[in-house]
Amino acid sequence: MAPRRPHGAGAFPVAVEPPAPQQKPDPATLYAALDLGTNSCRMLIAQPKGAGFHVVDSFSKSVQLGQGLEATGRLSRAAMTRTIGAIRVCRQKLQRHNVGRMRLVATEACRRARNGAQFIDQVRRETGLALEIIQPEEEARLAVISCAPLVSTRTEQLLVVDIGGGSTELVWIDLTSVPPRDRGRAIMRLHAGFRQAPGPFPVARVVDWISVPLGVATLRDQFIDVEDDGARFALMSWYFEENLSAFAPSATEQSREGFQIIGTSGTVTTVAASHLGLRRYDRSKVDGLRMTSDQIDAVVREYLALGPEGRRTDPRIGRDRHELIMSGVAILQALMRLWPTDRLSVADRGLREGLLYAQMSADGVLEDAP
Repeated sequence: MAPRRPHGAGAFPVAVEPPAPQQKPDPATLYAALDLGTNSCRMLIAQPKGAGFHVVDSFSKSVQLGQGLEATGRLSRAAMTRTIGAIRVCRQKLQRHNVGRMRLVATEACRRARNGAQFIDQVRRETGLALEIIQPEEEARLAVISCAPLVSTRTEQLLVVDIGGGSTELVWIDLTSVPPRDRGRAIMRLHAGFRQAPGPFPVARVVDWISVPLGVATLRDQFIDVEDDGARFALMSWYFEENLSAFAPSATEQSREGFQIIGTSGTVTTVAASHLGLRRYDRSKVDGLRMTSDQIDAVVREYLALGPEGRRTDPRIGRDRHELIMSGVAILQALMRLWPTDRLSVADRGLREGLLYAQMSADGVLEDAP
């Protein structure tokens, strides 16, 4: 029996109109944010859209700018060369999109290095881009406002934690005087500063903040001479906890009800991806995920069981992060031990997003809701 031709099928293809060419975004509406950290160089180019933004282009590369900094106090020639190569790629993207509004910042490695300012001058000479070294308070503030869309309307006490390569920022915010529906907007308004005068809008009160000079790279370097994997992990977690003694909310008992902790960093998103079993990272499944303490502990136990070689080949961790993941989860476990919650909100966002929100908010181009 001859096969039947489906209804409508013909011997010759029907002419199809070619798709309309995608319209390029107007350069006047584009904003850029570059974050040069101790371990990574990352950039976003975006345009405002509603209460947020649409990403037009991005860049991320592990440059290990802080490699050797702990021992020498200086940025090495090799690290600076790697980093300038990455920044040249960023410059090409900025020129291709003809971006006019941008903010390009450097953080802990350049703050700490004796030759940090000279390196920024070298970047300007060789790439034409003017980076600025920002202070810890601004870094903490930008991390906080990037997380505004993830703040629950039920949250009365909020802790935002940004685990970086060279430092970790913690900000404790009291939202009890802010109506639930305004809490996200109140967080967004912190782009103007942690200390806000009373005004027509409800104010999010920053109870305390701290920048601990220990991130995934610097904490690892502190204990790199400890050979036993489990002992090194335990020492790193204990040492980080010791460095939080000056953080005011550590000394008082907090209520579990109405408390939210948001973690933003490559460590937190990697743990979330491992928990979900993602062999290929998917931001849509990770950003906003809530993990329990038990789920985090299970991932940490699995990392320890894998050992250094197993972590190096685990696709969920990735080759760029396998050497840093244990110092990162040592920080994360210390935080989960200290405060009254068994849940962590995962944020795949941070300094770059905060820089974009701050620029767009200052220009008044965002709708009035995060």
